[in-house]
Amino acid sequence: MRVGFGFDTHQLVENRPLIIGGISIEHYKGSLGHSDGDVLIHAICDALLGAMGLADIGTYFPDYNPELAGIDSKILLKKVVDIMDSEGYVISNIDTTIVLQKPKLMPFIQKMKEILCPLLSINTNQMGIKAKTSEKMGFIGREEGVSAYAIVLISTKTNL
Repeated sequence: MRVGFGFDTHQLVENRPLIIGGISIEHYKGSLGHSDGDVLIHAICDALLGAMGLADIGTYFPDYNPELAGIDSKILLKKVVDIMDSEGYVISNIDTTIVLQKPKLMPFIQKMKEILCPLLSINTNQMGIKAKTSEKMGFIGREEGVSAYAIVLISTKTNL
């Protein structure tokens, strides 16, 4: 069994879509990024890669690669899951926290799980997604950014 931790943060700007957990959320600001800026998926990718002892998401999907401009982060997640599969690992569970002042994310969490869990080959009871604010403090509290944290537990397929 191996543990991995992931973190990501993105600036929020006007005239960009807000995509978190594979879904588009109606808001006047969205995540600035080379890809679609899905902070939750990026944190999960980093946690999975870290659990395998591999480099971070930027190593595999660099922001200077023009082919990745605007890419759907679900595609990146699928590629990381393919790496994990080829390395002989499966996910035991994932726990995540999204930190965003506005909008409130509680109404979207179940849909995020329904989108992400099939990509990860896990059941929805193997994934936790929590949403927090920063109590109006710092760049998140000023609605300038969004962050996400993820921790994963993976095991070798032979340990099942």
